Formats: sequence, structure tokens, C-alpha cells
Amino acid sequence: MSEFITIGEPLTLFGAEGESETDKEIKDINHFEKFLAGAEVNVCVGVSRLGHSVEYITKLGEDPFGDFIKESLDRENIGTSYISSTGDYFTGYQLKSKVSTGDPKIFYFRRNSAASHFTVDDLQKLDLEDVKHIHLSGIFPALSKTSRDAFYKLIELAEEKNIRTTFDPNLRPQLWSSKEEMVNTINDIAFRSDIVMPGINEGLILMGSDDPEKIADFYLNKGVKLVIVKLGAKGAFVKSKERMYTVPGFKVEKVVDTVGAGDGFAVGVITGLLEGLDLKDAVRRGNAIGAMAVMSPGDNDGYPTREKLEKFLKGEA
Repeated sequence: MSEFITIGEPLTLFGAEGESETDKEIKDINHFEKFLAGAEVNVCVGVSRLGHSVEYITKLGEDPFGDFIKESLDRENIGTSYISSTGDYFTGYQLKSKVSTGDPKIFYFRRNSAASHFTVDDLQKLDLEDVKHIHLSGIFPALSKTSRDAFYKLIELAEEKNIRTTFDPNLRPQLWSSKEEMVNTINDIAFRSDIVMPGINEGLILMGSDDPEKIADFYLNKGVKLVIVKLGAKGAFVKSKERMYTVPGFKVEKVVDTVGAGDGFAVGVITGLLEGLDLKDAVRRGNAIGAMAVMSPGDNDGYPTREKLEKFLKGEA
């Protein structure tokens, strides 16, 4: 069985290919390259590449995109025992632009997707006996009422078995019926998680401040054990009842694509904790993988093997 598990919606990503497509509107792009994408699957890829056993929970359509995702997961040594399929709904996909500065534009084709029809019944054969860590993201509960019910069921199971959880808000306003519903639901999930990892801009939306310490205090006062606020290139701010410090980020010579940096950060923290690293070293690993992620075009292409990670850390020391 696997030591790490997560639930989410994997997507087939078509990202703009070649310098000639840089800074174009999506409608004007002619050449795309295909990738595996999705916040939670990104974390699975990163955790697996560092040698940990991984299972992924989702639902795919019986279509070419679903086949592509399943084969991609197999290549990354990600367990697929808890992936169900349906012939009634299609697998989601997305288009992404290429930019010289800032964040690329993304357009989703995921409404009424196979994953949005995931239900509590799809969790019936789930075995958490050997699971040490569950990663949660704010995307899956936004897909539909049934996916949200299943998401909350997984939280209940984690609480019953005392399995450590991390939660990345991963705000996707376009998936929610209103900002109020998004904020209330995301915060409710955060309050039930062990470790919460928001970005400073997410803090502004979720609790009204982009001050890292105020963001941390907001969640700590609700019973969260540890808050790690992502500061982008500056690194990460860490606070619990026992500690408070900032772990600096890494310099990046050229940013190719910012998407996947936050998921890469989660990979570093999660694997560090699984391996018993000191928290500061785990967060430093998160900063390193986040930096490596932005130097590659796909959402998870830059996530390293253990050998590449160690070389990067030594080179930056």
C-alpha cells in the first residue's frame, strides 16, 4: 500500500509551444504541446519522483484524454487503484498561453467533467491502513456537490485514522458559484487540516490581509497546528504555537512558466516531513522545488528526481 494519497482532477494540458507563440492570446496560438496537469496530480508526480509510494483518487472519462492521463500516471509510478471511469462524461482539459513575464493565461474545459461526477460511493474500496499523509487542495470540492461530499468524507476518514493532512487553498474563483461560498468552504476545510499552506494573495481573499503573520494567526486561532505562507520568490513564512521564522527562497535565472510552483513547494514540504527532516529543511526543500518548477514549461516537468534535487541544493548552498 502507499504512504501518500490525494484526491483531485487530472487534466490534459495543451501549452503554447515555441518562442513564436510567446505573449499571444490563446485564440491566436497555433502550436500546442501536450502535458499532464492538475494541482493534485502535480503533487503526486513530485512525491513519486522522490521515491515515495503514491496513490491518486479521481474519476476519468473513457476517452483519449483519460487514456493519456492513465498512461502518464503509470509512467510516473503513481498508483491508479482508486481511479474509476465513466463512459457518460468526458475527461477535462485546458489550454495555456506562454508569456515572457508574469503568469500565463489558462482556459479550462472541465464543466460537467468525469471528475465532477465523483461521489462518496467511489471511495468505498479506499484503504488508508498504511497511509501516512493526505494532501488536500481547494479545487476538487469546487467541482460539484458530489465531489465536495466525497472530499469531506476523505477528511473524516483522515481524522478517524489520525493521518496528517496538508491543505493548499488553490483558489479557482471561476469554479465556484460565488466568492462567499468559496471563502467559507475553503476556510472550513482549512480549519480541519493539520498544515495549511496559503499564498499571500490567497490570504488577502480568504481573511482580508496579505501580512504573513496575520494570515498564520487567523488559522492558528482556529486550531490549525502549522501554517506555512508562500511568499513567492522571497520564500515562505512558517508559524505554529512553538515557532516562527521565514525560510528564504532560491534565485532563478530565467522564469519559463510559473504554474506548478506552489504544488512543487507542497512536494518539498510533504516529502521532507515523510522523511523526518527538520521542518525548516522541509520548507527549504519546498522552496527549491518551487524554484525548479518555474524553469520548465509544463506544470510538473521541472519536478526533480532525488539526484537532481540534491545537485540543485548543493549548487545553491
